[in-house]
Amino acid sequence: MDENREISNTPSAASEGRSVKADSRTTDVYVSEKSDCAVVPVNQPNKGGQLPAEAGEGRAQMEENIDQPHMLPTQCGKGVSQGLDGVRKAAKERRQERFTALLHHLSVDLLRDSFHALKRQASPGVDGVTWQEYETGLEDRLVDLHSRVHRGAYRAQPSRRVYIPKADGRQRPLGIAALEDKIVQQAVMTILNQIYEVDFKGFSYGFRPGRSPHRALDALAVGMERKKVNWVLDADIRGFFDNMSHEWTVKFIEHRVADRRILRVIQKWLKAGVSEDGQWSETKQGTPQGAVISPLLANVYLHYVFDLWVDVWRRKVAKGDVIVVRYADDLVLGFQLKADATRFLQEFKERLAQFTLELHPDKTRLIEFGRYAARDRQQRGAGKPETFNFLGFTHYCGRRHKTDTYTVGRLTAKTRMAAKLKAIKIELRRRMHARPSDVGAWLRKVVNGYYQYHAVPGNIRSLRTFRRRVNQLWRSVLLAAVNGLEKGGSNLFPFSKDGSHTLESCILTPMHAFTPLILHKSRMRKRARTDLRRGRSAMIVPTATRT
Repeated sequence: MDENREISNTPSAASEGRSVKADSRTTDVYVSEKSDCAVVPVNQPNKGGQLPAEAGEGRAQMEENIDQPHMLPTQCGKGVSQGLDGVRKAAKERRQERFTALLHHLSVDLLRDSFHALKRQASPGVDGVTWQEYETGLEDRLVDLHSRVHRGAYRAQPSRRVYIPKADGRQRPLGIAALEDKIVQQAVMTILNQIYEVDFKGFSYGFRPGRSPHRALDALAVGMERKKVNWVLDADIRGFFDNMSHEWTVKFIEHRVADRRILRVIQKWLKAGVSEDGQWSETKQGTPQGAVISPLLANVYLHYVFDLWVDVWRRKVAKGDVIVVRYADDLVLGFQLKADATRFLQEFKERLAQFTLELHPDKTRLIEFGRYAARDRQQRGAGKPETFNFLGFTHYCGRRHKTDTYTVGRLTAKTRMAAKLKAIKIELRRRMHARPSDVGAWLRKVVNGYYQYHAVPGNIRSLRTFRRRVNQLWRSVLLAAVNGLEKGGSNLFPFSKDGSHTLESCILTPMHAFTPLILHKSRMRKRARTDLRRGRSAMIVPTATRT
């Protein structure tokens, strides 16, 4: 095993690799580095001619983007400069490269694009500055911010701690960064994405450019239908964002980033602390959930802790088929053999413990699930297989109506629907005395947004149930308002006496424009992970293939 160190040596003129000038001050900068084998299991296949893991996953989208003059490196969809294009190209060609000069890519233009990529209605941080306020005198502000970052005078401010309700009734802590911190984080994320989008595995979907929860759901469904899956591990990492080790986070970043200025900026964000009710508290571990840079740091952390390790494990240890789908810290794995599933669960727990993480004992489940699981349980008289939740959907073993063949069914999770209906009810009560036309316009946006996420094949009944219950909630609020009108509250509720606003006119009547567009299942299978198959048929999902 190699030492846990990074070694740079200048290659000779006859050696393979990138030719460099002997008299250059940065001769050793672009030399391929040895991987930190004590941290990252990067063992290559022993079989001759077998492609490494990255080639097995494939990334047609990345190859196509390399030839384009502008790319879409972040969720904002903004194109990047030719300099960043060169960073991605170098990262792809030299997988062990450690980049020593990255901060010069953080220009005023990039800061401006990062500012416009932020959400304009987002809550302010501890500085109290909103997007609209910062836009006043924007150019002077960005020039000053750019100068402070490059002089080392930039200081990260603590995140403002807020809480939002979770579907199970608990509170989720969020950290809202100051506006200037958001701008710099967005810019740094744009730069680092050029490197890590080349490195990340194909089964990683969370908070990545060009990927979405629907793509993760499609890959999971197609993988379970096309591969021999009998057991499913629904894993939940307890408090992942709150328990990320700062030391390990920096070590993982250093595998690809050797620019000390970029590393210092990241460390400033990690150590900035949080402010709750005006009281500052130090953060010795974790990254604020809700910060712009947090999703990238989380993906890098799990890339080294989980992705590289599980990819080697399923190729060299597993005896049967194994599929993997990860969306941020939500993990689902499918196994052909129970022995593989049991062994993996035990070794996964040991693996996480090395990096200050652990699985949630109540939310992590190993269940019998799949085509053969349904058949075997039916023969034993054990009933249908259990269900599991992933990305807001309850997955179950179903049968197609026409062919009576196995399929993975998906319904909106009951807890998610209940939480959404509760939030709508509270807001309707608050808007009880507003104009029905205004409330209807707001409600239509809410329901359409709900449809856009939950409109997946086989989920039409859940959508109809949701729409019916929304109608019932609004009707009850309108009736309460009408009762108040009859009791003398005419100045509180804007129903006109001439009947122009009636109760019936305010109910969501069935209309084609209000019916969600459900993606047909055949189209879903064809588009599921086509970018990972280099444009070939997606009927065989790469994340489900053992090589």
